[in-house]
Amino acid sequence: MANKNNSYDNEAITSLKGAERVRKRPAVIFGSDGLEGCKHSVFEILSNSIDEARDGNGDKIILTKYSDNVIEVEDFGRGCPVDFNKSENCYNWELVYCELYAGGKYNNNSGDNYEFSLGLNGLGACATQYASEFMDVEVYRDGYKYNLHFEKGENVGGLKKEPTTRKKTGTKTRWRADLDVFTDINIENEYFEDILKKQAVVNPNVKFVLRTQNEKGSFDEKTYFYENGISDYVAEIANGNNLTSIQTCYADRKGKDREDKEEYKVKLGVAFTFSNKVKFSEYYHNSSFLEHGGSPEKAVRQAFRSQIDSYLKQNNKYTKNEKPITFEDVEDCLILVSSSFSTQTSYENQTKKAITNKFIYDCMTDFLKHQLEVYFIENPDEALKIAEQVLINKRSREKSEKTRLNLKKTLSQSMDLANMVEKFVDCRTKDVTRRELYIVEGDSALGAVKLARDAEFQAVIPVRGKILNCLKADYDKIFKSEIITDLIKILGCGVEVKAKANKEISLFNLDALKFNKIVICTDADVDGFQIRTLILTMLYRLTPTLIDKGYVYIAESPLFEITTKDKTYFAYDEREKAEILSMIGDKKYTLQRSKGLGENEPEMMNLTTMNPETRRLIQVLPHEETEHTSFMFDMLLGDNLQGRKDFISINGHDYLEMADIS
Repeated sequence: MANKNNSYDNEAITSLKGAERVRKRPAVIFGSDGLEGCKHSVFEILSNSIDEARDGNGDKIILTKYSDNVIEVEDFGRGCPVDFNKSENCYNWELVYCELYAGGKYNNNSGDNYEFSLGLNGLGACATQYASEFMDVEVYRDGYKYNLHFEKGENVGGLKKEPTTRKKTGTKTRWRADLDVFTDINIENEYFEDILKKQAVVNPNVKFVLRTQNEKGSFDEKTYFYENGISDYVAEIANGNNLTSIQTCYADRKGKDREDKEEYKVKLGVAFTFSNKVKFSEYYHNSSFLEHGGSPEKAVRQAFRSQIDSYLKQNNKYTKNEKPITFEDVEDCLILVSSSFSTQTSYENQTKKAITNKFIYDCMTDFLKHQLEVYFIENPDEALKIAEQVLINKRSREKSEKTRLNLKKTLSQSMDLANMVEKFVDCRTKDVTRRELYIVEGDSALGAVKLARDAEFQAVIPVRGKILNCLKADYDKIFKSEIITDLIKILGCGVEVKAKANKEISLFNLDALKFNKIVICTDADVDGFQIRTLILTMLYRLTPTLIDKGYVYIAESPLFEITTKDKTYFAYDEREKAEILSMIGDKKYTLQRSKGLGENEPEMMNLTTMNPETRRLIQVLPHEETEHTSFMFDMLLGDNLQGRKDFISINGHDYLEMADIS
């Protein structure tokens, strides 16, 4: 039982003070004590520089990442006030870097400083300082150079101040996050590239420079700058694949989240286009990337779905009794970037990944509805293109969903596969890492393989007749095939039904696969090769990941059986036969072509095909170039008859010795 001797009295209640408030509970401020939290601590410092630049003070921000995980952020704004503050009767550096909930952005709604600010809570600089192993701050302002040094949340040496002739003002912050606070501080370069690019998109007048120290000690430099902001970004994402022109719209609004709340200002900016090849959406507020969206995303969903639905109804684009579109149908062809600002912002938490302002949702919804209505009237050709593409997406989604539900019903059976699937013979072990499935050709081969297998880990299923060519057949026909659905049931991993309208319809789950090896075992003749190819085609069409991950094998059957007085040899091709005959020399022998799998003795089957110690398996792997794999399947088994004839006329001579032309 738990120890009950611990006292719980008035002295048991304590409070964290100073740096301990962050160092002992970093996740409260940064959302995590891991790498994500460390990244957010960097963004807090960067945010202060961004706010300065967007307020018209400086047009360049430099972020440097050193090889020892030291980070440096330099801006050319007015310089952080760090000298004595008479109204607070203390130094400003104490407030900014040593006091949570202290800063110069609380009165931003008055229009004085930082009207549309990313950092509002007065936490960032102090919290990051508290969470650092060390931090050095260098400030240029008012004709002076100021320096501060901190170690593990505590100031060392106070404020150092000296006159300077440097004309440029600004703040440089250099620090290393503390491994006593975060579990990991090794932030990958891709994070900095991503965050600076995003900030360049929504701050079109600011140049962002990233410097990363390489192994040689020198610095690699990248610059991010978007002259026209979100409009240029949408053009970059579309990359010429847009169906319609890029629309960019801006608006200013004032309002309240509730009648008894203070009125605040809102700036709205949205750039969008439509495409049948690319889908993309990003939302920003006060420069912060809204990973989880919130009010702006909800406004876009409501406005675009509603306005396009109205257009479809007004122009009689729906068929009789057809269900209305959903936003997913619109989203599937929409490229949109939203960048909004407000003087008051309600973030879900300090990590600023979603906002909840009701007025922003209301005004943005109305604004976008009006913009779309005008856009459709002024651009009827583009409106028609959008409507038709959205309907294509909708109908494709509905058809795919119907196929998915039918397939789910087909596959949702009891776990006892041996009783469910005709002639399937399971193995005993439940250890997936050992289990093997042999797919054999017909009932005669099933009998031989059953006797030759190791029943502990080898399962068998026969293919009854010739399987469908899954490259030519449509999904409806494929999933009506009992042979195919039986194989899918036994594999257990479902299928990757890829449809343009919805990539999420797939039931595929690699973790549900019941076997570590899927072995295709057919006769070494023309019919066997054809059945093997059709099984491979089925797996390529429905479960390509099994091939990509190396789960599929081909059991290589011997072509010749060479028997001497004291030993039997097996040759898998003409070259190997010649080598064995040469090795035998003058000894008497008998040579016969190997029989079909169903005619072989169990001992021979075990030796040549089933025993892991002596069998030969060929692992099926895709070509290094995905397009080549796709080309070969489509050319040999697809509808391109002329391409197939051309391929055979050019390459057929390489396979003459394998052809059955006797």
